[in-house]
Amino acid sequence: MVETVKGGRAYDASRRREAAERTRLAILAAARDLFAENGYAATSVQAVAERARVAVDTVYAKVGRKPELLLAVHDMALAEGPEPVPAEERDYVQAVRAAPTAAAKLRTYAAAMGRLLPTTVPIMNALREAGATDPACAEQYEMLSRRRAANMRLFAADLRSTGEVRDDLTDDAVADLVWSLNSPEWFSLIATSGRTSQEYADLLADVLCRTLLADGAGAG
Repeated sequence: MVETVKGGRAYDASRRREAAERTRLAILAAARDLFAENGYAATSVQAVAERARVAVDTVYAKVGRKPELLLAVHDMALAEGPEPVPAEERDYVQAVRAAPTAAAKLRTYAAAMGRLLPTTVPIMNALREAGATDPACAEQYEMLSRRRAANMRLFAADLRSTGEVRDDLTDDAVADLVWSLNSPEWFSLIATSGRTSQEYADLLADVLCRTLLADGAGAG
C-alpha cells in the first residue's frame, strides 16, 4: 500500500513495515544466539543490540527488556521458527488438534514435548533462577507458568471432545496432570536419570494414555 504524506512525498508503507519486521527478527535471533552461547546472566541488552546492529532503545521498543527477550526466545523455541507465535498457531498444537483419537493426540503431544523441552527447559530454569534477584524475571516466570496451566485446560477440553477420557476425571484433573508432567522439574528429573528425550516422550505418552483414557487405550 502506498501512502502520501504532506508535501506530496509518497512512501511505501509496506516496505517500512517489512524493514521493521526484519529488525525485530534480527533482535530475536541475536538474543536467541547470545543466550545459547553465554547464558542469561552473561548476556546484556547492549550485547543483543550490538549483535543485531541496532540501538539499545530499538531492542526495548521492538521486543522489551531482558526478561521479555528471554520469554520471546522461549516462545520461538515452542514455535520451532524465527519468531514467537500464539499457541494455537504452533505446528505441534495444530497437529495435536488434528489427530483423530485421544491416544493419537496424547502421542503427538508427547513427541512434541520430547522434541521441545530440551530447549525450553533450560530457558525456563534461567528465568526462574534470575527471578531470585530480579522481580521482573520472577513475574515473567509466574506468567509463563499460568499460561502453561491455561493451555493445558484447552488441551484437556480437546481430549474430552473425543469421548475417550475417563468419566471420573474432571478437565481440571486432566490439565493438572499434563501440566505437572511437562514441567521443567519433572523433565529435569527424567533427564538427569539418564533417559534420552525420546525415552521421556515415550514414557510421557504411556503414562498419559494409561492414566487419562478409558481402559488405558493407546498405552504401550
